[in-house]
Amino acid sequence: MKRTALLLVFALLAASSFAAHVFAQDAGKADAGDKKYETATFAGGCFWCIEPPFDKMDGVVDTIAGYTGGTVKNPTYQQVSSGTTGHAEAVEIIFDPEVVSYDQLLDVYWLNIDPTDAGGQFADRGSQYRPEIFYHSEAQKKAAEASKKRLDESGKFKDPIVVKITEATEFYPAEEYHQSYYKKNELKYKMYKYGSGRQSFIDKHSEEESSD
Repeated sequence: MKRTALLLVFALLAASSFAAHVFAQDAGKADAGDKKYETATFAGGCFWCIEPPFDKMDGVVDTIAGYTGGTVKNPTYQQVSSGTTGHAEAVEIIFDPEVVSYDQLLDVYWLNIDPTDAGGQFADRGSQYRPEIFYHSEAQKKAAEASKKRLDESGKFKDPIVVKITEATEFYPAEEYHQSYYKKNELKYKMYKYGSGRQSFIDKHSEEESSD
């Protein structure tokens, strides 16, 4: 009888502990759900190289490599790579505007692309690698236009800034092996980033900016 009573007590305690754990988890989800996150979408050539700089930013909740701006539904990497879908490789960024602003995201975007090249980015050529800003609201559109104008008038680049600013359409996440590629294949990622000419371009213009 005593054993039965003890087992019953332990069962009640375990149930109580489990319920508290579940409640705490649910409360955490509710808190996250109450956050008003926003979305930004940028194309800047190979999406492997666009994810990392945003992942490093405080206030960025998630980044997703994918395809957007085209006409084909649920495109594959092979289809987009053919240049026939109208899609560009892009990155969708979920961010907390209370921690990081859209203008700050734009600043990081400009630092990691060649904004004077509409035909692709570095070694990657074709419309699927075009640089483009896809806005999700009128506020983002105005911010992107103002940011582009400031960069154009700054004289940082001798050629005009040619990045298009377009209303966001459906975004299709890329295959899983493309997500956070720089973490899964660190060596290949670094070899590609340097080999494509992107890193040397970024370094060159970063040095020029810091010396101004």
